[in-house]
Amino acid sequence: MKRIAILMSAGALTLGLAAVPATADPDRTASFGQATLTGFASLPAMTFVPGSEPSGSLLGTTPVNGVTPPFTGQPVQGFSGIARRHDGTFDVLSDNGYGNKANSSDFLLRIHRIKPDFRSRTVQVLGGFNLTDPRGLVPFALTRQDRTLTGSDFDVESIVRATDGTYWIGDEFGPYLLHFDHKGRLLEAPVALPGVQAPENPGLNGGQPNLASSKGFEGMARGVDGRRLYPLLEGTVSGDPAGTLRMYEFDLRERAYTDRRWTYRLEDPSHAIGDAIAVDENRFLIIERDNGQGDAAKVKRIYLADRRDRDRDGALDKTLVADLLNLADPRGLGGAPGTFRFPFQTIEDVIILDDRTLGVLDDNNFPFSNGRTAGKPDDNEFITVRLTRGLKADPRVYR
Repeated sequence: MKRIAILMSAGALTLGLAAVPATADPDRTASFGQATLTGFASLPAMTFVPGSEPSGSLLGTTPVNGVTPPFTGQPVQGFSGIARRHDGTFDVLSDNGYGNKANSSDFLLRIHRIKPDFRSRTVQVLGGFNLTDPRGLVPFALTRQDRTLTGSDFDVESIVRATDGTYWIGDEFGPYLLHFDHKGRLLEAPVALPGVQAPENPGLNGGQPNLASSKGFEGMARGVDGRRLYPLLEGTVSGDPAGTLRMYEFDLRERAYTDRRWTYRLEDPSHAIGDAIAVDENRFLIIERDNGQGDAAKVKRIYLADRRDRDRDGALDKTLVADLLNLADPRGLGGAPGTFRFPFQTIEDVIILDDRTLGVLDDNNFPFSNGRTAGKPDDNEFITVRLTRGLKADPRVYR
């Protein structure tokens, strides 16, 4: 989810609605030490889709981080989700555009195919496709008559690639689950989350939302057997304890939510999650972050969350596996040898490359975030991180 407003003018079984978030148990975080940076590549912030339409017309003309909108093309930016293609390339998802529904109507939602080259420290954009609704499956009015989806229609934040090559994408405006084919065409009507509605939900009809703005499905994991999805809200549902986030289970065969639900407890209610990916049948990697950037960034972490509740407190058990603000960098891959920081406001992509190696990407909120260099828009960075020990992951998540 983008945080730029200051820059621009239940049928489910309920688990884990207990205590207010608390500091992580040191005994659980002690099993992993300082992770190591093993690869660094970046895509320049000023990268645009070749031959694409102009964008950013609703941002005004005041320069932001040295960049003056509007833009002559569609930025390749805001990587809010990642899916592995098992050939050295990845699908990455641009989110809703410029931070909110009102200013993103000329930002076209898109899946990009990228290939990082850690030797040259570059990221190549191999192509991609826009998300569309040619069959008219979205039941509410869209921004464009040609039914190409924009950032005013959906805020897409999480993506998984199903075993049949189609894509399931999590949206924050509904929140909805969206199912697309391999060319980005919507295959079925958006799947609403029963009992939960954000302020942007077009079906509110004057009703009261119970989820904060753009706090829908920020993370979503595919079960290792390929049968279920595990979407995770970024915000707390009204009535739940502050800092507790619901994780749901969606059955792909039944096309319906099951009656199972879990709770992820933030270390602080002011934090947010950035992404989620399955490690095995019971465990997930989840990015947790504060809203700071640059020197102000204090919490950018990856936790191993286990739905087998050892404490019987109703929340996923958490173990810290990597502190992204404290990565060992003995070879100076990210600059001078020493400690490497990944100090971005929004870090929204994690992928398992092997049992001890993770890929992590930022959402650069182009042109607004400047966590790497003050006054300069952030690039899209792709790093690889080596953990101090193996995850004992199900091999199906990385083979």
